[in-house]
Amino acid sequence: MDRLLIHGGRQLDGEVRVSGAKNAALPILAAALMVPGSVRFHNLPHLNDVTTMIQLLGRLGVDVLLDERGSVELSAKALTSVIAPYDLVRTMRASIVVLGPLLARCHEAEVSLPGGCAIGARPVNLHIKALERLGVEFEVTDGYIKGRAPGGLKGAKVLFDKITVTGTENVLMAAVLAKGTTVIENAAREPEVSDLAYCLNTLGAKISGVGTDRLVIEGVAQLHDGEHSIIPDRIEAGTFLVAAAATRGRCVLTEVDPSQMDATLMKLEEAGATIQCGERQITLDMHGRRPRAVDIRTLEYPGFATDMQAQFVAMNAVAEGTGSVTETIFENRMMHIPELQRMGGHIDLNGATAIVRGRESLRGAPVMSTDLRASASLVIAGLVAEGETSVDRVYHLDRGYERIEEKLRRLGADIERVRV
Repeated sequence: MDRLLIHGGRQLDGEVRVSGAKNAALPILAAALMVPGSVRFHNLPHLNDVTTMIQLLGRLGVDVLLDERGSVELSAKALTSVIAPYDLVRTMRASIVVLGPLLARCHEAEVSLPGGCAIGARPVNLHIKALERLGVEFEVTDGYIKGRAPGGLKGAKVLFDKITVTGTENVLMAAVLAKGTTVIENAAREPEVSDLAYCLNTLGAKISGVGTDRLVIEGVAQLHDGEHSIIPDRIEAGTFLVAAAATRGRCVLTEVDPSQMDATLMKLEEAGATIQCGERQITLDMHGRRPRAVDIRTLEYPGFATDMQAQFVAMNAVAEGTGSVTETIFENRMMHIPELQRMGGHIDLNGATAIVRGRESLRGAPVMSTDLRASASLVIAGLVAEGETSVDRVYHLDRGYERIEEKLRRLGADIERVRV
């Protein structure tokens, strides 16, 4: 098991290239199951979750060819299985996104109930209820979701009671090969959902309303070969920007899309950062000043992302003033707070709201990751803390950040990975 050792107190200053978005890559990889030929995807991040998804596709019969430039070629000419087994699915909730493609292509699927970060309930009943509208018959037994559509999928109107990103993605992919027209109301608007839709259109789908909460899909008989480049990871980008702000430093991000990060950038400006945006670049500079505390309330896109909540809690812990942070998406996403308190953070947790009273600095301590974004917040806290911080269970980090310690060293951080 790996551990990160961080010696804090350094202002970050440097340039980092942002990787491809994990949350876009996973459903796009799953979409390859629908193509009876070859597809090529570029800007693929090197992450544990991506590796797991590729292994899962291989188990289903997809031929995989990776290169060193972050591209992958997938060929699903002849699938050999419709079963996504527990030994792979248990580590990654996003594996549920193979359900829609398998039902679309094979009219049947068996997907183990998923695992992943323990940040709260992400019920699959929303997926099942929506796919039933397309003619799928389900049973949940022996820990598996088993779906059948002997007569094929048929277009229908789908209204989500609650916004769901992976639910939207599953129905979107299933509807692409359904007979007739499907309308998805209250669809998720996240850039990663839009990237999937653009990718599917490149492969021959007919999807309109991309980027809105109403998607219209005209079913097609078959998709064709093609290629697509995955969008930059806005959460990775935001994490590095917050790290630079918390350390009173400066950073330049390249290969990033500022247009997808309005909520994060506005809060960083509110915290006192000077931000300049180019077409594929963001520069943040604190001019050596301590950040100001900001109030946060997580919302679905285009609101403030739940995946950035923990990082801002860490910044608020060393900011001037008091900030209120409320989590509205996942009910169990405050598990980083006890660890930040161990480092000296003045944080009062009341239900889903954390009141953070900033202090001049934190103190290094051994801390333990509980989920992906909580891990990132502990790394940020270690960067601003006096002394040494050791972060255990960094396998959580490796699910969503590509070589994070190497990128932080490029910004001047004193951080290393050690095997324990």
